[in-house]
Parts: sequence; C-alpha cells; structure tokens
Amino acid sequence: MSSPSSQQQSSQLEATAVDNFREYLRIPTVQPNVNYDDCVAFLQRQAKSLDLPLKVYNVHPNKPIVIITWEGTEPSLPAILLNSHTDVVPVFPDHWTYPPFSAHMDEKGDIYARGSQDMKCVGIQYLEAIRRLKLNGQRFKRTIHLSFVPDEEIGGVLGMKEFVHTKDFKSLNLAFALDEGVASPTNDFFLYNGERSLWHLWIHCPGNPGHGSLMLDNTAGEKVRYIIDKFMDFRAKEKAKLTNPKCKLGDVTSVNLTQLQGGVQTNVIPDKLTVVFDIRIATTVNIVEFEKMIRGWCEEAGPGVHIDFEQKNEEVEVTKVDATNPFWVAFKKASDKLGINLDVGIFPGATDSRYVRAVGIPALGFSPMNNTPILLHDHDEYLNKDVFLRGIKIYEELIPAVANA
Repeated sequence: MSSPSSQQQSSQLEATAVDNFREYLRIPTVQPNVNYDDCVAFLQRQAKSLDLPLKVYNVHPNKPIVIITWEGTEPSLPAILLNSHTDVVPVFPDHWTYPPFSAHMDEKGDIYARGSQDMKCVGIQYLEAIRRLKLNGQRFKRTIHLSFVPDEEIGGVLGMKEFVHTKDFKSLNLAFALDEGVASPTNDFFLYNGERSLWHLWIHCPGNPGHGSLMLDNTAGEKVRYIIDKFMDFRAKEKAKLTNPKCKLGDVTSVNLTQLQGGVQTNVIPDKLTVVFDIRIATTVNIVEFEKMIRGWCEEAGPGVHIDFEQKNEEVEVTKVDATNPFWVAFKKASDKLGINLDVGIFPGATDSRYVRAVGIPALGFSPMNNTPILLHDHDEYLNKDVFLRGIKIYEELIPAVANA
C-alpha cells in the first residue's frame, strides 16, 4: 500500500502532466505557415524542469528540430529515439463544440483540441514518463533522445526527411526509434512496423482542341477516361480484398482520385486534362513492376500522356517483429507485462517513421490510446484524461525496456 506522501506525489505528477498537455495543445502550431517559436519556448521550459540538455537544429529557417537528451550509463551504445511532431492540421472552428485550441476539459475528462490525438499527447507522455523515471532515480544503458520535429503534416519535407541525412542526425547514433500510431476504438493497441509507399501523381492527358460540336480524334477526354478506368478498376480489385476480415487497410494498395483539372469553357474541347491520384502502395508490392504497369496504361491511353510525381516514396524495408530484433523483443515483453494486447500491422497512412527506416533504423509506430474513437484530423478531436495518464504509465515500462535492450 502506498504511503500518503507517495499518493500525494502521484496526484501532483498527474496534475502536472495534464496541465503540460493542455498548455502544449493551446499553442496553435497549425498548418500552413506555422510559427514554432512558442512551441520551442515551451519545450525549453520542459527540458529545464527535467534538468536535461536541449538542442535546436535548423535544417531550414523557421523549421526547428528540438532534441532533448537523457544520457545513458553506457553512452557509447547506439541510442533510442522517441519522436513526435509539433505541427497539427488545419481546423474549421464552426464544426467544433469548443474552440479547437482551448484544450477544454469536460466533466468526463475529455480534452478537446487539435493535436490531442495527433500527436501532442505522445510528446508529453514521453516527457512525463521520463519525469517519473528520473524522480525514481532510474538510469538506463542507452542514451534516450526525444525529438520534436516540424511539418510532419505536410510530408516532413523540410523536417525529418532532410534531418535524417545531416551530420547532426548521424551524431545521435541511433539504434531504434518510436513514433506515432493511432487511437484504437477497441481494448487492443495498434502497433505499426511499416508503412505503404506514398505516391502522389499527376497524369497529364494532352489532345486535339476544337469546337465542342466536333467529334475529333485523339482528344484529352478520351485519354483521361482510359486512365481513370484503369486506376479505378485496379482500386475496385484492391477494395474487394478488404471484405476478408483478416485483411487490413495497410495490407492493400489504396488508390483515390483527388483532383481533375482542365478545360476553359463548356463548348471548347480542351487541349489538356489532368487527373491526380493519391496512391499508397502495399509493402508486398514490387514498386518497379507497379510503376511499369501504370506507365503502360499511359502509353495505351494515347500519345503524349505522361506522369509527374508530386511525391514518390521509395520502398522501405519494414521493421522486423521477430526474435532477430532485440528492441521488438523488449517492447513485446514489456507490453505483455502490462497486459496490453498489440494489434500489429502496416500503417495505412504516412509518418516520419518512413524517413527513419529509410536510413536503416528500425522503428515502431505506437500511440498508447485504446477504447478511444479515431479522431485524428477530424472535428472535435479529443483525448480522455485517464487514457492520456495511462499512456504515461505504459511508457514508464516501454522506455526502460528498449533503452536497456
């Protein structure tokens, strides 16, 4: 039975954690054109309260990468990275019950704010778990770096994507990373060991222009129709796989038509039409063969049809979740000790983990939120206070496990 003083300390730590979470949520690091100054100042105060050194790296101006470091007892060993991103997606306040940057907490303990699930919760959970571990006088073999990175919500192009190729990143000497997952509506917890390759592509279909009354050959409309049919037929086949209850979204290649552009007015046949697709390629697909297939469709559609890639992620090896990966073994053992069931799979979206894995560092995506509706990017995004606090306790087991692996 814990003593009154330890109970008092525990409730003070919980109050501090909730206060810090809500303060962080009130900083509107909302895309686009984010000003990260208040965020950096907040993290500097957190590092000071933990008596840990903090460094700010600027791979690009106004895109700060904040690293807080807790040195291990064997600092020559490769280190652990606990990554989170500081930016959040845009909001439409009219659709929110409470102002989206107020961090309002209702009578049930639900904390409403943009970023409450994606992913300011995880950044604070890391910090608060380390606060407790330090107070208990614990130390671990491996150095732990907490990274707070910008612009993940717009592809991390000027954030983690470039940072992983710098001397500063290499000097962190990393062996393993944790990053974000998503909330789970069930009692299980989602864990992700890989991501689909993200392709955003524009397919341009040029053709003969003319008057809308004519029946010309080689029109942009005929070509764009062929392209759309090919992509949407492929989409239907992939979607059909999801009727198998064992098949998850991360196991299939998703295809979505997101934009159609072109034309000048109703009675003019356009000289070009463009169709835009968002594609997430399953980890089981050979991307060289996949590209060959879609380029073949473009040739079949007619002369001049060509692709521009807005994004074209390369195939990245998934992180092994077997006995060959000591960090997975340690993570799983700690999860079993906590009695939490992990639903392991491929992340359906894209996170900064893909850049970390691409430079050969194993990474797992995990956000300790269960029995919680998935509200990332949605109106009225919230996280319950008790779910948030339990997540800290979970990290109190997981962080030591991987830092001593």
